[in-house]
Amino acid sequence: MAEDVYPLTLKPDLAEAAQRYEAYYAGQIIDRPLVQVTAPRNPQFRDWYSPTYRDTVYGDMDTVLDRVLESAENTYYGGEAVPAFYPSFGPDAVAVFCGAELRWNDTSGDTNWSVPFVESWEQSLPLCLREDHPLWQRQLEFYRLAAQRLEGKMLLRCLDWHTNMDLLAAVRGPERLCLDLVEQPEMVAEAMKSARTLFPKLWNAVVEAGRMRERGFCNALYSMHSADILQCDFGAMISPAMFRRYALPALEEEAAIVKNVYYHWDGPSQLIHEDLLCGSQGIYTLQFQMGAGHGDPIDWLDLYQRVQSKGKAVHFWGSPDELKAAHQHLRPEKVLYTTEVGSVKEAEDLLRWFARNT
Repeated sequence: MAEDVYPLTLKPDLAEAAQRYEAYYAGQIIDRPLVQVTAPRNPQFRDWYSPTYRDTVYGDMDTVLDRVLESAENTYYGGEAVPAFYPSFGPDAVAVFCGAELRWNDTSGDTNWSVPFVESWEQSLPLCLREDHPLWQRQLEFYRLAAQRLEGKMLLRCLDWHTNMDLLAAVRGPERLCLDLVEQPEMVAEAMKSARTLFPKLWNAVVEAGRMRERGFCNALYSMHSADILQCDFGAMISPAMFRRYALPALEEEAAIVKNVYYHWDGPSQLIHEDLLCGSQGIYTLQFQMGAGHGDPIDWLDLYQRVQSKGKAVHFWGSPDELKAAHQHLRPEKVLYTTEVGSVKEAEDLLRWFARNT
């Protein structure tokens, strides 16, 4: 409940934000939709910092946390924006914790990925979390240290959950997994059973290390109340029938653990799963990532309206003017808006605009 919210010095109105999140998850609003707006508190501050994957994997943890906290202290978190730290090691971290090699390429910027290692499902199952893996141990230690260092100032975000079929694609390789779905579908089903046993273990270990049950935690949106981000990027490569058989049951199982799920719906090729996602259990907010060359959220209002009409909430981000334009078309109780502005005054003016125009 909002009155039990863990207090944060960098978000003094956290209890009020929590009330708005509670209304959102109940399909209601108080006086305006959810609006996450950030702005610089100190116009002179220049050392803005968001840790890279190389920082979190190789960097000194105390130094990373010092810089994260300094940036947060110079940021205004308006509306439902919440200061939070994300210690992700990369999108394929779960595969690495299961034994895959973490691979980097200097020509690919900060991106990393895992090297597939499954040559035979029969010989590789069950998939297991390598408890003694040095990166898994570092991940947990990062959460423990962050919980201590950011106490009363910032919340923590969970891992980049590329579990379910994304995990299979990472350890087998997406091309070979596609062939497996045709040539040995029952082995894929067995592999999915194995993958599904891992999520609760990972979830509980991370939540415990970060003391998030007592402190609260955030998802990629800086949302609250046990909400976290789930996804299945491999869904872009399979039919709705395959998605229904393999991916959706796993996602709904994960959603039953996480609650109030935010789903990262990645790319136009995944639009074929619209009806399945809109009819899913446990997924509350859909965030459609249109991808490069496919416009911006403002260009996809018809999709957002359709998703809302089918019962799901949507995430819309853009400039303040784009948010105002979208507000004329989207149901306010089923949308979460995100933007950045140049000053605290602009942020507060935007929040007042939404309250007057809802």
